Amino acid sequence: MRLLPVVVTVSLTVALAYYVYIPLPDAIQEPWKLMMLDAGFRTTMHLASLKSWMGFDDYITSIRQSSDRFEGMMKSGAGGVMPGVKVSDITFDGVPVRVYEPPAGGEGHLRRGLMFFHGGGWALGSAKKGSYDTINQMLSDELNAVVVSVEYRLYPEVHFPVPYLDCLVAAKHFLSPEVQARYAVDPERVGVAGDSAGGNLAAAVAQEISIDDTMSVKFSVQALIYPVLQALDFNTPSYLQNQNIPILYRQIMVRFWLQYLGADLSLQSQLLANNHSSLHNSNITPELRARIDWTVLLPPKHKKNYRPLIVEKGSQEAGKEMPRLLDVRASPLLAGPEVLAKCPRAYILTCEYDVLRDDGLMYARRLQDAGVTVTQEHYDDGFHGCFTFITWPMEFDVGKRVLRGYLNWLQNNL
Repeated sequence: MRLLPVVVTVSLTVALAYYVYIPLPDAIQEPWKLMMLDAGFRTTMHLASLKSWMGFDDYITSIRQSSDRFEGMMKSGAGGVMPGVKVSDITFDGVPVRVYEPPAGGEGHLRRGLMFFHGGGWALGSAKKGSYDTINQMLSDELNAVVVSVEYRLYPEVHFPVPYLDCLVAAKHFLSPEVQARYAVDPERVGVAGDSAGGNLAAAVAQEISIDDTMSVKFSVQALIYPVLQALDFNTPSYLQNQNIPILYRQIMVRFWLQYLGADLSLQSQLLANNHSSLHNSNITPELRARIDWTVLLPPKHKKNYRPLIVEKGSQEAGKEMPRLLDVRASPLLAGPEVLAKCPRAYILTCEYDVLRDDGLMYARRLQDAGVTVTQEHYDDGFHGCFTFITWPMEFDVGKRVLRGYLNWLQNNL
């Protein structure tokens, strides 16, 4: 009987290790920390699925509640509000925003301006919580910049194009001469930035502003942190190479897209097989296909030995979602060269171990081909989400390097 507690303890330890452990590439530093983080996320998703199945709560709502608790811990580790930075929660033309004003006032001189859109698959995250709040405070302080972080509406309350329209409305308000003057912002030094789904929104808004002749002030730079930019090909080399790499699994990214576009979640398997973008679909012209052709747009080292998955005749049901999938406001990578040519100079950050790596690399190439100046920064040991993992208890060295690279580029280019 004395052996029973030992056997139980060992068994539980082995079971826990089995649940936590996932094989990771050697290049990823601090692997066990990432495994623990991933195990926490997986547990959150499993519990959310169970609660939804039992009728207790919505799947996304449950995940938000857990994320809020986690972000609260990260915020407490970050040390709260940065001294001197003024933080205000207001609305820009009806859209909630958080404004950060630097300690150095605007009296007698103009300041930089930056609009930021947070990530979270158009369903999670907040402009006011966790690392996003910390990062924007740092940026406001270091760059003497007025930062506007947009609290756009999320799934399941809304679908595309509402989050995009919220961001566009807030952007136009911020770029108006009256608001620029109110915050003493230099109209020649205003940028837009975002990470992941926020990078998608930043790219789409930057495109729209760049071709809007009614706007007297436009963005001078755009900074895209591992942006998601297309939903026609979920079999690019990065989607296949990193399909089981935390924290953004391939299946989860497809689910985020279906949720955002208000589509039937049962179509997930069809999108994973590229059945929605088959050659049989006449809405996808050869010209559009060329705009996401990774065999042409990716550097050789990222193509490796992967082959394109081109489906001859796919699913008609999945094809019905095409009008939204082909909308450049949802998929900025599909924009024509005439639009890209008018876009502001860009900073595009990509991570090797991220399903979205190739979206960013292809967009950088297409912008460059259109004549836009692009700084493309790639982290060989980076993974999706690392930009926000900069505070206790999930502080990663690569996250701090990614953040520093972003801040330095804005310092030198905004």
